[in-house]
Amino acid sequence: MIINHPQNTTHHSLHLSPESNNLILTILISPSLSLPQCPLTTLTNFIIMSAIKTPPSNKLFTFGLVSAWYSSNIGVLLLNKYLLTNYGFKYPIFLTMCHMSSCALLSYIAIAWMKMVPVQTIRSRVQLVKISALSLIFCASVVSGNVSLRYLPVSFNQAVGATTPFFTAVFAYIMTLKMESWLTYATLVPVVTGVVIASGGEPSFHLFGFIMCVGATAARALKTVVQGILLSSEGEKLNSMNLLLYMAPIAVILLLPATMYMEQNVVGITIALARQDFGIVWLLILNSSLAYFVNLTNFLVTKHTSALTLQVLGNAKGAVAVVVSILIFKNPVSVSGMAGYTFTVIGVILYGEVKKRSAK
Repeated sequence: MIINHPQNTTHHSLHLSPESNNLILTILISPSLSLPQCPLTTLTNFIIMSAIKTPPSNKLFTFGLVSAWYSSNIGVLLLNKYLLTNYGFKYPIFLTMCHMSSCALLSYIAIAWMKMVPVQTIRSRVQLVKISALSLIFCASVVSGNVSLRYLPVSFNQAVGATTPFFTAVFAYIMTLKMESWLTYATLVPVVTGVVIASGGEPSFHLFGFIMCVGATAARALKTVVQGILLSSEGEKLNSMNLLLYMAPIAVILLLPATMYMEQNVVGITIALARQDFGIVWLLILNSSLAYFVNLTNFLVTKHTSALTLQVLGNAKGAVAVVVSILIFKNPVSVSGMAGYTFTVIGVILYGEVKKRSAK
């Protein structure tokens, strides 16, 4: 789970091309050669250029931040999958509530005690209602995403998550009547088509899990659009750390009755599991802490680099998560499934390029 600035887009997953090493070598030798770049090539060229421009004193610090961001993002995703599927802890709403409780506590410590960022206060009841609405959408997104992990492999989950730009464009048009260029909409065609192909070729496809994953992706996009609308005035804008500080406690309040109603006696069951294997307690604590550090490292990487760096690294992070999950969970991957995933990624890359050029 991650809180983004209103102007940032959700991160997308990328496919690692097996021919990437040769392509990287070709491009590095002949920079003027016009070839389609695979995700790993884009990341490599980006890192090389950043290394040239970045002073030596800052390289180690930036590398540490990015490593922490990758570790927390991929770690919480894989731990969610392990707990909900392999370990058999089948309580995604309670797990999400643990995440939000950790985010609320650690956000308060980071802002109120450690003074990592200045405290931004809520100035009106209207602003509080707006934040509560965002928190409700955020809860729906995270819970749906966690539910989908019970039924789908991480690789397919990431492929579906890459369609976020499509839903963002749809909701932006519905809610603001904002039209993008025809070229922007054209790039969304392969994004959606790729997921359709990947769905047909996914060996572990599960309809309910797929619906939950699509719902989570749509809710993430909706939150981005709604956040840009509701907190658009200068007096109401909050940075991601302060927004999380206020959203997390509200999310806990919203999730508590849902947990009690839909996952009855989950606390008693968790205590019973802890008596048999105390490791579940450490797993929940680690998982919940990582959920907060996803947001913290996201904020720090954005602060110390740029939104473009975050986008490029976020795309590569999705690819790394896919590869690591396949290595760990050994889920089968079909040729048509990976072809669809690659098709989606091509659309995501084209979408990013078109948006970047239109912003100039």
